[in-house]
Amino acid sequence: MKGKKNNIAIFNTFKTRRNKFTGEAKRQRGILAHLATEQSPELRTRTSIAHFIAKKHGILWQNIYSGIFRDLDEVLIPSGVVKEGGRLPLRRGPRALQLEGVPFYELTEAGLVVASSIEEVGNRLELLKSYIASMSYTNTDESIMIQGLLLLIDIAPSFISKIINEYIYAYTTGLIQSITPIDMKKFQNAISNKISIERELLEAFANSQPEEQRVIRNFFNVAT
Repeated sequence: MKGKKNNIAIFNTFKTRRNKFTGEAKRQRGILAHLATEQSPELRTRTSIAHFIAKKHGILWQNIYSGIFRDLDEVLIPSGVVKEGGRLPLRRGPRALQLEGVPFYELTEAGLVVASSIEEVGNRLELLKSYIASMSYTNTDESIMIQGLLLLIDIAPSFISKIINEYIYAYTTGLIQSITPIDMKKFQNAISNKISIERELLEAFANSQPEEQRVIRNFFNVAT
């Protein structure tokens, strides 16, 4: 079942405009992209994140601050993709706030995987490759999965992007209950029905005669 913790909206689009992300999707994508690329804790507070996203979209940061507050506290942190990285001391303001400090945020391991599905993150496939390379496996199938993913990142980045998007989307819809660790069962549940066309093509090409393979290559050359 879909739980509240799964309400990540990064793929949400308007019902009448499927190619346009909702405001919530833009905010959450902006938060994850910023946390994936910004190193300074001072620039990873709620206010700094609001400034970053507002500047990108040409709006006032005050107009989206409450939305960012809600995205972090009600969605991204409960879902396990963002966590509080620490607190920065304040020299001015209410004494209680000075003592507590201002929180700054960072991506969790699961958050890095989610960020790898967002086009706004320039090095997103490097994030994914780093995570997958660190994975351990318990059986032959998972070893094959890891080796295959690492190779596909290098030779077929668009295809691997599709796979990871489907995997993250499966989490946002409740098809799988956690993002990390990636295991064979979750991976199959998320993508097995989504890559049937690619599998059919790959098997057909591998089983074709050299002349037939040449025809297929020529077809794709002129079609694309």
